[in-house]
Amino acid sequence: MKNRNLVILFFTMVVVMLSFGIIIPILPFYIESFGGGGLEMGWLMAIFSLMQFFFSPIWGAVSDRFGRKPVLILGAFGNAFALIIMGLATDLPTLYVARALGGILSSATLPTAMAFISDSTDEKQRGGGMGIIGAAMGLGMILGPGIGGATAGSAIYIPFFVGAGLSLVAMVLTWLFLPESLPLEQRQTTLKLQGPQLGSMWQALFGPLGFLLVLAFLNNFALTNFEGIFGFYAQRRFNYDPATIGMIMTVVGISSTIAQGLLTGPATRRFGDEAVIKASLIASVGGFLIMLTGNNLPTVMLTTSLFIFSNAMLRPGVSSLISKRASGGQGMAMGLNNAYMSLGRIIGPVWAGTALDINLSYPFITGAIIMLVSFIASLYYLSNRPGTAEPASTD
Repeated sequence: MKNRNLVILFFTMVVVMLSFGIIIPILPFYIESFGGGGLEMGWLMAIFSLMQFFFSPIWGAVSDRFGRKPVLILGAFGNAFALIIMGLATDLPTLYVARALGGILSSATLPTAMAFISDSTDEKQRGGGMGIIGAAMGLGMILGPGIGGATAGSAIYIPFFVGAGLSLVAMVLTWLFLPESLPLEQRQTTLKLQGPQLGSMWQALFGPLGFLLVLAFLNNFALTNFEGIFGFYAQRRFNYDPATIGMIMTVVGISSTIAQGLLTGPATRRFGDEAVIKASLIASVGGFLIMLTGNNLPTVMLTTSLFIFSNAMLRPGVSSLISKRASGGQGMAMGLNNAYMSLGRIIGPVWAGTALDINLSYPFITGAIIMLVSFIASLYYLSNRPGTAEPASTD
């Protein structure tokens, strides 16, 4: 993969993730202004992910047929449009509609970026390439929440419009500077605009990708027990304002960027994706539990950073291994991966919001249990020889 293309894709994804991260500190306060709470926050996130679940396979197939670049452009534009509607909302139903629209259109971005990496790297480089995407997401989460917390001081809705503007910048960057990674001769000759095929998804669980798809689901279910409710958790337990929550999430983003950008590639090349996955799972158990020990701002920032550091390599490790074992189009494989991640983000936030309204610690305990069960299962389903990376499946 040419370094220039990687840099352009990296900066494009940073800007896209800025538009996501910028609204994180203000969502709990925004929802409360309409009379909502933890459960409403959970449903808002679940609706977004439900749309991603249905439309990610479509965008994966579209990118296999028409190329990666136009799909990335559409995803960035759609995210901007949805954020504008959210900023103009005056009630919870409008927020739900805008969030659903954002899920439909922005779901084109991540699986297509992953497919771009798959098109442009060999198997040795792929884990590092996926880590670069993760690092871009992390950097967006470094800058985004801080900007969101700072801009919310004048009006709580301002970050939505700032995020929309940034997403439009990402669209322009992609349009002007990012080359197409999928040559015409390698594109699919037909296009079937179908949502997730539940029968095929079920069958895939018994194929080479099966356990990895389960991990993609479980990891994202568990992560929503942090990401989906942390703003409410920090507000209710410590009475933090948007600026403080944004600062905490900035520190979290730094940890994610370091782990994914600097460690994922060397770790997967040295130990293999499977070993990295198992290590991340068991480390995440402790990461979830240690967050409950934070009792002031320094310890909250430390414990949340330790959790993110423990979990950051799991998603790119799973994505890399799915890409290596895929026997069909990379866009379709990444779409399937993203569909299972979305499925975890559909169910997870509803549980997390409900659990938070019952007891502030329940979401974190849930996450720890899920990671522990996943680790135990990985000891059986994943095997790896120390010091080697697994070959691609030829099934």
